[in-house]
Amino acid sequence: MTETLFTISISKTLARRVLTAVAVLTLVSQVGAQQPATISEASTNDEIQKFCTNIADAARDQRYLLQKQELEKLQADVDARIKTLEQRTTEYQDWLKRRNDFLARAQAGLVDMFKTMKPDAAAPQLQEMRMEIAAAIIMQLPARQSALFLSEMDPEKAGMISTIISSATDPNTSKARPNTPKAPS
Repeated sequence: MTETLFTISISKTLARRVLTAVAVLTLVSQVGAQQPATISEASTNDEIQKFCTNIADAARDQRYLLQKQELEKLQADVDARIKTLEQRTTEYQDWLKRRNDFLARAQAGLVDMFKTMKPDAAAPQLQEMRMEIAAAIIMQLPARQSALFLSEMDPEKAGMISTIISSATDPNTSKARPNTPKAPS
């Protein structure tokens, strides 16, 4: 009998490729065997629901704690601002009292000065003052002296001062009266 042997020559590169392919196929089949069983959508939803239910109370408590801390910060800020406003109010009231005392003394001194002046000397000075101040001074002078001062003044300015004085005695006069004539400064 004659035996025929077949000789196949394979290059090293081809042999390596074939061995690599066999190894990859073997590994792929093993990896597939290790994969867990398929998870259904219903079981995923159940797990999600259980997880959310388990952490809901803790999450709510944490939210409340954060809100409480924020409110405490805001309350502390409001308290600090109230304290600052109270201090400034006290300072302002003290300043206002000192100012009013000074104005009362200055006004009394100013009125006393005009009481001693002659009408022809006082009238030009009153004309140069702001109309409200001149009216306040004239109101505090005796009626006869006030009349003499007004008679020595420019008729237009004397009329404005008289209007201011009459408005001051009117109980229905508003502070923000739109028709009050403006006194020239």
